[in-house]
Amino acid sequence: QVQLVESGGGLVQPGGSLRLSCAASGSIFRINAMGWYRQAPGKQRELVAKITSGGSTNYADSVKGRFTISRDNAKKTVFLQMNSLKPEDTAVYYCNIGAIVPDKAWSEYDYWGQGTQVTVSS
Repeated sequence: QVQLVESGGGLVQPGGSLRLSCAASGSIFRINAMGWYRQAPGKQRELVAKITSGGSTNYADSVKGRFTISRDNAKKTVFLQMNSLKPEDTAVYYCNIGAIVPDKAWSEYDYWGQGTQVTVSS
């Protein structure tokens, strides 16, 4: 089955940086879009950044200019470089991929990582 393993979360001071990674494994023919979402306590999960298979990106307004999403297709990995972190960035961050999977009749399925905690506090 397809699995996503996230890493890179932790505690950082305001203004600091973190780099999140999410590596996919399993029988995957192709990964289409990849993205990062976050969810703070009592809040809805929101899209932070997205990158298409062609490399096009989009970001939530709140993170533009501070966060950068990238991908390594050979390693089936998506990254989120987070700079100038603010307390309001505190949340559990989840990676997401849309993958074409042979075991599921070559259909695209949506997969989620387990989440990694990012805490921005002095």
